[in-house]
Amino acid sequence: MPSTQDFLEIDQIREGVIILKNKALRGVMMVSSINFALKSDEEQQSIISQFQGFLNSLDFSVQIMIQSRRLNITGYLDKLEDLENNQTNDLLKIQIQGYREFINELVSAGTIMSKTFFVTIPFTILESEGGSARQLIKSRGAIPTLTEERFQMIKQQLWQRMEFVALGLRRCGLQAMPLTTPELIELFWSLHHPKQAEVGYYPEVPPELSE
Repeated sequence: MPSTQDFLEIDQIREGVIILKNKALRGVMMVSSINFALKSDEEQQSIISQFQGFLNSLDFSVQIMIQSRRLNITGYLDKLEDLENNQTNDLLKIQIQGYREFINELVSAGTIMSKTFFVTIPFTILESEGGSARQLIKSRGAIPTLTEERFQMIKQQLWQRMEFVALGLRRCGLQAMPLTTPELIELFWSLHHPKQAEVGYYPEVPPELSE
């Protein structure tokens, strides 16, 4: 019976880099946010201009992803429940119960959401050789071999792209941080298990994958 991994384009994740089945590499950075609506008109125009300049400076494609998730307040609700159970005053006990149920319904309704922003940066073997992926497949008729030496070389070029993107975003007032291997694993796991992720459950990452 096929598993979820059979339908994913990801071959493996190592050293903070996603390796696809076609041996292309991807790096992912988490990006901070700014409250654009609270900025003055001049500040908004400056941010827009800086972001436009950043996009125009790119000679490669990037993917921007926004992950919306219901705010995880499981720990807070558990504390309220403990407080309710240990309360000896019946009136306060009823008030705590009503407050706990109100907060739980508010979050369950999806009215309180947390948003996380990511930027995905690509790099392929062909780019390091000055060609295109289509040219490589046409000339060799197969997916290229990713040796350890080639992986390290392409990874270095990918990091340079990620640093360039981080610098461009910094000019817009945003901070970008590359995701590590465990963070990448947790990200993709949460995308396929949103309900478990919303309550703070994540699988344990094996030690050999934590580097």
